[in-house]
Amino acid sequence: MNTVLLLLALTGQDTVVLKPLVVTATRVPTPADAVTAAVTVISGASLRERGIRTVGAALRETLGATVVETAGPGSQTSLFLRGGESDYVKVLLDGVPLNQPGGAYTFAHLTTDDVERIEIVRGPVSVLYGSDAVAGVVQIFTRTGPSGAAPRVEAEAGAGSYGTSRVGATVTGGTARLAYSLGFSRFGADGLFPVNNDYTNSTVTARVRVVPDARTDAAVTVRYADGVFHYPTDGAGRIVDANQVAADRGPAVAVDLGRRLSSRVEARILLGITETDSRLDDEPDAPGDTTLIFHSRDRVRRRSAEVRANWQAAPATMVTAGLALEEAHLRHADTCQFYSGGSFFDCSGAPMDRTRSTRALFMQWLGGIGRPVSVNLGGRLEDNQQFGTFATWRGGVAWRLDGATRLRAALGTGFKEPTFFEAYATGFVSGNPDLRPERTFSWEAGIEHAVPGTSVSVAVTYFDQHFRDLVVFDFTQTPNYVNIAAAQATGAEVAADWAVGTGVVASLAYTYLDTRVLDGGGDPTFERGKRLLRRPTNAATVRVTSRLGARGTATIGARFAGDRDDLDFETFSRVTLHPYTRVQGAVEYTVLQGRGGVPAITLQVQGENLLADTGREIANFPVRGRTLFFGMTLGAGSQSAR
Repeated sequence: MNTVLLLLALTGQDTVVLKPLVVTATRVPTPADAVTAAVTVISGASLRERGIRTVGAALRETLGATVVETAGPGSQTSLFLRGGESDYVKVLLDGVPLNQPGGAYTFAHLTTDDVERIEIVRGPVSVLYGSDAVAGVVQIFTRTGPSGAAPRVEAEAGAGSYGTSRVGATVTGGTARLAYSLGFSRFGADGLFPVNNDYTNSTVTARVRVVPDARTDAAVTVRYADGVFHYPTDGAGRIVDANQVAADRGPAVAVDLGRRLSSRVEARILLGITETDSRLDDEPDAPGDTTLIFHSRDRVRRRSAEVRANWQAAPATMVTAGLALEEAHLRHADTCQFYSGGSFFDCSGAPMDRTRSTRALFMQWLGGIGRPVSVNLGGRLEDNQQFGTFATWRGGVAWRLDGATRLRAALGTGFKEPTFFEAYATGFVSGNPDLRPERTFSWEAGIEHAVPGTSVSVAVTYFDQHFRDLVVFDFTQTPNYVNIAAAQATGAEVAADWAVGTGVVASLAYTYLDTRVLDGGGDPTFERGKRLLRRPTNAATVRVTSRLGARGTATIGARFAGDRDDLDFETFSRVTLHPYTRVQGAVEYTVLQGRGGVPAITLQVQGENLLADTGREIANFPVRGRTLFFGMTLGAGSQSAR
């Protein structure tokens, strides 16, 4: 990015001593020790070494994150970050939002094939990203080949428990001014239930980055995913149907253009479009079948454009200002029939065809970059076609006491717009176009310390979030959706890393979370004084990774989730789920290093839930037992694409 060059030139840093840079927390590449927010960065290469196939699985080890999978691969997979709702995290692909309008997102189909890195910002970031960034942001940066490198081809194949199979291929390379990556993958699994539980996922990815001169850069990312999940259960986990299927497919496109206008000013344009075609189909299981027959289709399109400028106002000060535009469109239709008293009755809902637009202005001031004390301040004014104007703000400070200790603090606000269904539904359910956005106020404080004379580093963060104007469903009134509920989430995050020896690293991540419903508004999922659903009070992960010489890695780890509340949809009563511990391991080893036209051969062995813990993530839904996967990768070319 040209922003990197601008930052280096004007802060006196160089590529030799440059500290790690993060982008998502500030929208400009910023040294990690100058960022005031809580940020986790996950390497795509590390994920592939450990055989982690989906972004959802990668996020399970993130501080403050709880990932809940309903029933195996392809099923609804939700992320709860720092106690927020599952639609309180904005998900971005190279800057372009993947969420449905209003925040809904399932991580079931988002694979790690083309991931360069994942940045997770914990805490509200609506000041930079608008709606849905209430509890945090997850941004996936896709990879390209190194500039000036000859093409490299990698092909992989593998199989494992539960009928799991995976094939894929990538091609990366570049010239002096161009870099590219092309990829394809297909994953399949039989699922957990004896009938109607197959899953397939096909993903095609492409990214091209061009640097025509020293002042200009441009990149295009294209990703198309097609996930089809067969499921025999109802919402209570009972096997009720042998022919239900859910499908999600569609493209995401990002275009990022940058130009240095002077030694101090850079302009950037980000264009994006995402389209999702989601279907639920339940055909008759057999001739004469009189069970429910249902077809539903949602076609969602989000188009966005953003123009922003980065201005180096002083040697250690960066000012960012921008204008963002977005148009979201939903087309919904369903047909429904049920059999009763010898006849079929129509239960179809009303169709919906709605468009909603948003305009926003935002500004951010970063001071003290490269100095002991750094500060950030930002504000955003949103103008939404449905709920009108809304303002958010954020501020933070970081103080590097010495080379071993850093203090930081941050506070700010965030918001989430109502979904199309909550605002505009008609028929059996009545939406409320007068809904206000859900909102939060959050503050946090943390300390990071490297223990002198050792290779141990520790980070501790305390956070406090208050959510209000949560939208709940009330069947006793019309419209059925109202802003009533309120909740809070406070807790602490503790992370420790230890370089045990040469090539051996141990890490620990622990999260304590205290959630409480302050006002339930009559919704059974929000019971006053109780914990928020599916969010454990205690959660921890531990992992040890060892290099196997220059040829491979071995990893062993465990993930613990304490007891948590859930809703049993068979009785509509609150239940407490037992704690569980999942143990996983992976080994990757290159048995043949490619030379003289002979491809490199790398073998993988991966195991999940090695102790076969049966603790459930959701009431009444089973979990996968011990799972093994064996894979092989063939690579040919001059540079590593992993």
